Amino acid sequence: MITYLYWFVLAAAIFLVLFGVGVRMGKWKPALIIAVIIWLAGTLLYYFWLEQIFVKRLGGTMNLEVPQGQQHIAATWKGDNLWIENYDPETNRCVFREYSRGNLLEGQVVIKNCNPLRAGNGGGTGMAIPDGPRTPL
Repeated sequence: MITYLYWFVLAAAIFLVLFGVGVRMGKWKPALIIAVIIWLAGTLLYYFWLEQIFVKRLGGTMNLEVPQGQQHIAATWKGDNLWIENYDPETNRCVFREYSRGNLLEGQVVIKNCNPLRAGNGGGTGMAIPDGPRTPL
């Protein structure tokens, strides 16, 4: 919800500049230049700083997809960056990927011979994790 409010405020600011400077003052060239600067600054601000802050602190929305052939294991926050752990059964590796602000400087950690307990046959030990609660309710 906060994301939609941000984009609404940004669109309103652009409209006000176009109306105030362009229509009221009759200066369309400066109005268009200012409107483009506001749009560009607002878009860069959102994707490089605000997106993950909105999701983590203010209940925003963010969509990610698990790569083809991998199984999702866990997700956690480290600071304002989201770390996703996936398991690749073909290579038997666990892959931690960082989703940082603006998708720049993303880290990746690969654990070889991972064998997570919840993947397939219980990590090669023959033990499976039972479904449902561990203790009766």
